[in-house]
Amino acid sequence: MKSDLFSSEHLAETATFPGMSLENAKCVKYAVNGEMHARQGSMIAFRGDLQFERKGQGIGGMLKRAVTGEGLALMAVRGQGEAWFAQEAQNVFIVEIEPNDALTVNGRNVLCFDATLSYEIKTVKGAGMTGGGLFNSVFTGQGKLALACEGTPIVIPVTPQAPVCVDTDAVVGWSHQLQTSLHRSQSIGSMIRGGSGEAVQLRLDGQGFVIVRPSEATPQKASSN
Repeated sequence: MKSDLFSSEHLAETATFPGMSLENAKCVKYAVNGEMHARQGSMIAFRGDLQFERKGQGIGGMLKRAVTGEGLALMAVRGQGEAWFAQEAQNVFIVEIEPNDALTVNGRNVLCFDATLSYEIKTVKGAGMTGGGLFNSVFTGQGKLALACEGTPIVIPVTPQAPVCVDTDAVVGWSHQLQTSLHRSQSIGSMIRGGSGEAVQLRLDGQGFVIVRPSEATPQKASSN
């Protein structure tokens, strides 16, 4: 059988090192040797002796069933083998978190991560219900985190002299040390006339960066997994 489909560009090679790597722009491959964590329903293929569980023992005790503001949960993947993860053909990116780092990530953008990373679900300070009642995951420790994002994200530096305001439906994540608050960019007169559609944003102050995607969020599709 002959086809461009069978070229080396599309062929999944056996992993040469443990952990995660990019299979292509839309998919992450993880060579599992022990345990890792992933978004429920994100596994698209695997080979080897792997088990996928909603709950289980993780580093430091029972795996937290991390439910974000979008109602997405995590699963533990254990054993030895290779697994591939993707989310609706979104672009994927790998972030390596070091011991003194802390990254706040919107739950809808979490794809998979090393079990060596710790995470905590927190309400975004200052956002309140007007900001979507944002529940974000704060990642710390040492290891790799894979993010999924519609389109190519934009990383915007934040400085004390130049705070950044972002649409809560477009934000992917930011440096955890940044301070968050609500910012109103629309006048009362404009609101009375029907509004601009951009009434309230999340303001980030301090020193760090914010990641935004080039589109606003769309409603999550129901998962059958």
